[in-house]
Amino acid sequence: MTFFQALAAIIVAAAVASYINTRYLRWPPTVGLLVISLLGSLVVLLLGELDVISLSDARSIVESINFEEVVLNGMLAFLLFAGALHVDLDRLRRQKVPISIMATAGVAGATFITGTLFWLGADLVGFDLPYPWALLFGALIAPTDPIAVLGILKGAKTPKSLETKIAGESLFNDGIAVVVFLTILETVEGHKDPTFGNISLFLLEEAVGGAVLGLVLGVITYRLMKSLDDYATELLLTLALVTGGYAIAVAIHVSGPITVVVAGLVIGNHAREMAMSRLTREHLDTFWELIDSVLNAALFVLIGLEVFVINVTSAAVRLGLMAIPIMLFARWVSVSVPISLIRLSSSRVFSEGVIRIMTWGGLRGGISVALGLSLPASEYRDVLLTATYIVVVFSIVVQGLTFGRLVRSLHVPPDPELDDPELDDGEAQPAPASG
Repeated sequence: MTFFQALAAIIVAAAVASYINTRYLRWPPTVGLLVISLLGSLVVLLLGELDVISLSDARSIVESINFEEVVLNGMLAFLLFAGALHVDLDRLRRQKVPISIMATAGVAGATFITGTLFWLGADLVGFDLPYPWALLFGALIAPTDPIAVLGILKGAKTPKSLETKIAGESLFNDGIAVVVFLTILETVEGHKDPTFGNISLFLLEEAVGGAVLGLVLGVITYRLMKSLDDYATELLLTLALVTGGYAIAVAIHVSGPITVVVAGLVIGNHAREMAMSRLTREHLDTFWELIDSVLNAALFVLIGLEVFVINVTSAAVRLGLMAIPIMLFARWVSVSVPISLIRLSSSRVFSEGVIRIMTWGGLRGGISVALGLSLPASEYRDVLLTATYIVVVFSIVVQGLTFGRLVRSLHVPPDPELDDPELDDGEAQPAPASG
């Protein structure tokens, strides 16, 4: 099957799924597209098992797609940039402490907690899983997925203060998580000695290097946009910034995701205010919203189709189901500890229920699946991939469908703009609901 035929099949499937969801289900697009594509895949598998149809063509389409390459070195750059464009930089600065802690120490802590509990759980079900491989699972499932999270936040009517925490963390933590995953992977493969110095240096090079590169490229693009007034050229400059910036980051071994996020914040704030005409702003928003919608649809259809390439075993299913509460517990710890420490060290308070909202709003998605598919061939790969898939489907479907209801049930203040703008690190006033 040619690349064009595979692309056509994916776009047709995404369009059909999007139509069904918009016309009939009216679920959040992230949830609806995944559920429809997953159900369609299961129906095809069932018909194949009954010898009604041949599964070879469907499998050849899915197997011809390098999911890791498509997501991590393709879609991710555009989707992160599109998300960062609409994040208020001033509000992000006021949330810098909780966001930075959860996107760094929170990811590392969640990796360790998830990996350790998953390793113990594997022993309980009789599966001999080496501890480094369990940590690999912890690293790939630790980050909240910015694509899934931003998709859910759009329709959840979350107060801006909480939305900024959740969105800001998800935009940055995937870059950190990829670095942690690669560090553990190199240790598993015997390429690197897992000393504290090696890991710290690797994180510093990737994260700080990516932020600096994104800032430099964003400022250069901003100055180019400021020197003219032609929306077509300015849109082309943003495309060049995303594709060229990500390619440069990969080439010099810094974090591509962090590069495009920082560049998107520069363009979405400084360039939007000082370098764009009203017409350019309108075209920029429309263009990147279209990119975001199309790629989101394709991505979650692809996640549903990946069921064709997963070898499911009973042990893997048991471990996957066990991984759900483990993932939620690790997320709760990685959120509650930083917030509790900030509460102790500050006179300001967070909104009541913030820990529950941020725990339940930490969706996993395509990044976890892509990292799972990048695992090297071994006797453990299929088990970890199946467990990853189960956690991701649960996260997007169950957490995604109930997140808005949780926010409403906790009676979080509906108008965070009324909060004191001088609040330290953006904490909101307490809500009437219990914590």
